[in-house]
Amino acid sequence: MDQQTHHPVRPGAENVVCSRCGKVADGNPPTWTCSVENGRRHYFCDTCARANIRAIEGRLDSAWW
Repeated sequence: MDQQTHHPVRPGAENVVCSRCGKVADGNPPTWTCSVENGRRHYFCDTCARANIRAIEGRLDSAWW
């Protein structure tokens, strides 16, 4: 196989910041949402995720929110 294996970055390994509002997580944020857009990982706090759940379920990139 010539495909690379992508290992997920554990949220506790670095400071996790909401890509929408800038909130910083305290430790490992189990209620946050993670989205991969254009090959980049974006985290969204539970407040921003709830406010935009329809767009997330529709798989719209955050630029469309």
